[in-house]
Amino acid sequence: MSDRRLVVLYGSQTGTAEDVAERVVREVKRRHVSARPLALDHYPIANLIQEKFVIIVCATTGQGDPPDNMKTFWRFILRRNLPTDSLIQTKFAVLGLGDSSYQKYNFVAKKLHRRLRQLGGESVLPLALADDQHDLGSDAMIDPWINSLSSLLLQFYPLPPGMNIISADILPISKYKAIFHRESKAQHDTKTNNSISNHGAIILQNGADTTNHNENNPFAAELLSNERVTQSDHFQDVRHVKFNIQGSNFSYKAGDVLMIQPSNFHEDVEEFIATLGLDPNQHFSLTLIDTDARLPPTSQLPHICSVRHLVENYLDISGVPRRYFFELLSFFTSDEMEKEKLKEFASSEGQQELFSYCNRLKRTTLEVLQDFPKVEVPFDYLFDLIPPLKPRAFSIASSMQKTPNEAHILMAVVKYKTKLVKERKGVCSNWLSKLHPHQGIRVPVWIKRGTISFPSTDVPVIMVGPGTGCAPFNGFIQQRVSYGIKDNFLFFGCRNEDKDFFLEAEWRSYVRRGLLTLFTAFSRDQDEKMYVQHKILEQEDLLWKLIDKQGAYVFVAGNANQMPDNVKDAFKQIVINKGLLTDNEADSYISKLEKSRHYQVEAWS
Repeated sequence: MSDRRLVVLYGSQTGTAEDVAERVVREVKRRHVSARPLALDHYPIANLIQEKFVIIVCATTGQGDPPDNMKTFWRFILRRNLPTDSLIQTKFAVLGLGDSSYQKYNFVAKKLHRRLRQLGGESVLPLALADDQHDLGSDAMIDPWINSLSSLLLQFYPLPPGMNIISADILPISKYKAIFHRESKAQHDTKTNNSISNHGAIILQNGADTTNHNENNPFAAELLSNERVTQSDHFQDVRHVKFNIQGSNFSYKAGDVLMIQPSNFHEDVEEFIATLGLDPNQHFSLTLIDTDARLPPTSQLPHICSVRHLVENYLDISGVPRRYFFELLSFFTSDEMEKEKLKEFASSEGQQELFSYCNRLKRTTLEVLQDFPKVEVPFDYLFDLIPPLKPRAFSIASSMQKTPNEAHILMAVVKYKTKLVKERKGVCSNWLSKLHPHQGIRVPVWIKRGTISFPSTDVPVIMVGPGTGCAPFNGFIQQRVSYGIKDNFLFFGCRNEDKDFFLEAEWRSYVRRGLLTLFTAFSRDQDEKMYVQHKILEQEDLLWKLIDKQGAYVFVAGNANQMPDNVKDAFKQIVINKGLLTDNEADSYISKLEKSRHYQVEAWS
């Protein structure tokens, strides 16, 4: 079987590309081909020239940037000195995961596909681009692509004599085997587990490694404050949250992000435990069954762990389950009607119904399990059914120049209604909003580099940040103010001046000192709605002078829905009006700004 192998690599920011890569591997293994999913930066890139068949699934983040776990690979593969015949013996297929509401939709996959061909690689399938905005989500592209890939595999790897494709009706082996321990054997669990307070916050003991905090070794940051910065009668609860990072050895700059590892809600944990009939005080350890899998890092799941810790801090029980969840769940019900419905949800034909049942309503894993009461999930398969809780990223809204031992974020508490009775809640924002400072509470955090790259000189800077999009700009303004740098121009938008003008006092103080020029758009304070793009057009003389004559940088951050395009259209109109350029010439002008990083966008959906 040594020659029956291929490489499945992924670049994933939120876990979706990793999930698809794992799905590809399952299909590959059903055809008796060896494979395991591996992050691109974990793959020894020097081996690439020796590979016969490579499958890459990659997402695009920020402004067309690669995910964090493929940045090293990305820098290497784009090196100009690589021979054009480097991959002459390599066949490959690329699947991109993106969101067409972003300006640089699937940019990484497009560029990677083109680059692999430039290096001599042979593309055995057309480039596939999945779109989150499709009515059926990314699966609308992923399904046919995997089907095509599966057919192609049989051409490159014909089945050995006497072997057949492993039926999808056979239960796959689990990744892990759980070994349960008697209480006396697990007593040291209280030393190795993070202790859990009665409101779900983690009281962490920092690890021995104090110099390199990351996802596998987070820093336990003390919660200093958790202040609501919108009025109590305002529809949106926005928090200004401050963390003490003294002793972390963190060094962040404007534009960086604070990663936070949340926990599940206490009430959901209790419901999940009751629904599955688990003993929360039972302790277990994991051993590998699937040799291609990896054990979870001990920072997330201690070697000997309680069931309560697993449910509260590791399993994403409030996430919307993916399609494979229903496929695997169908093996664990004794009820034929349940089995039939679960199989239908897992089928290609059932995707519209699954979308209506699950994705449109944001029905959670816990709620699905409650809807199928005859399901009895073996404990070992919890890790195959339910992905781990993912960390959340927040733009840092402070600067080390002003608060060297602190990191601040602006966080909108996510709550919304669907047709389901129970209100939908963002796991991290709601969990964090309920934590109280000065109670010894510590939150697992680490720093990641952001996608915005601010200038280090005193060149003029134009910042457009409606809502919580202003967060990275607040940190940059603080940094510039600390050095006495002027020429800071901020366009901020919100609904009402007296309801959600988050950082008014701080910004007004900079304005009085002549260090900030502030333009505000309060959309609901007059009959006709006023947004940041309208304020930009009002300042066309000033902005054209700053951009065209003084080389100003323009930064835009906030919701990806319509704002980035509306703001870009406003700047384009200024270029047309003041530069006396045609529509096409204005597009070229903006494009040059983008290529020189003088126009940058960080947007999220």
